[in-house]
Amino acid sequence: MTTALITGSTAGIGAAFARRLAADGHNLVLVARDTERLREQATELHDLHGIEAEVLTADLSTDSGIASVEDRLSDRRHAVDLLVNNAGFGNKGRFLDVPMADELTMLKVHCEAVLRLTSAAVPGMKARGRGGIVNVASVAAFLPRGTYGASKAWVVQFSQGASRDLAGTGVRLMALCPGFVRTEFHERAGMGTDNIPNWMWLDADKLVTAALADLARGKTVSVPDPRYKALMGAVKLAPRGLLGGLTSKTGRTYGPQ
Repeated sequence: MTTALITGSTAGIGAAFARRLAADGHNLVLVARDTERLREQATELHDLHGIEAEVLTADLSTDSGIASVEDRLSDRRHAVDLLVNNAGFGNKGRFLDVPMADELTMLKVHCEAVLRLTSAAVPGMKARGRGGIVNVASVAAFLPRGTYGASKAWVVQFSQGASRDLAGTGVRLMALCPGFVRTEFHERAGMGTDNIPNWMWLDADKLVTAALADLARGKTVSVPDPRYKALMGAVKLAPRGLLGGLTSKTGRTYGPQ
């Protein structure tokens, strides 16, 4: 049986990855900050699917938290075959309204942790000639919208570049770029979502199914829904100045309330 390590596994997209991979027979390493929730999740997935679910409590906004996950990924005796870098969060407020400490924490989790954990996982995968890494970004990566979008744009660019460097090694690396997903994400950030149209919402379980299919096909960037594929196609054609104004307005309408 192969083993998958998922950061931010107890909620949202991370929890959907855990459910799907457990159902497919993968053992899991579940990573999050809340030990009690991790243990409950591990027990539930073990009882439902008969897989082994290891709990690793780690705060990826700290050096020690990142290092603990790096150590687990570097353990060649208990190899990790699939890494899902999913941990992330949003900040409520515009540029300069958000405390600098919170902005830097976002970059720590979204960028530094992704870089370090990917770097820790790849050597063992290359040595075995197989492995996969999914770095969860966002369609916000393609829009000029603050630190969140900028950090996710870094995830996309890093993933694409690293994937090219890993060509022929058997290691697949993909940036996953979802739109609005029904999770705890917006509630935790204090963001209102009442004005978001129903058609813009994605189901986390369907999202994961599409993402895993794209990873198997060797895609380096996955926008796993026809609606958002169409939107991103329109974004590529829109003038940059107009796009900046529209995304700022959209952020005020659909973002923090």
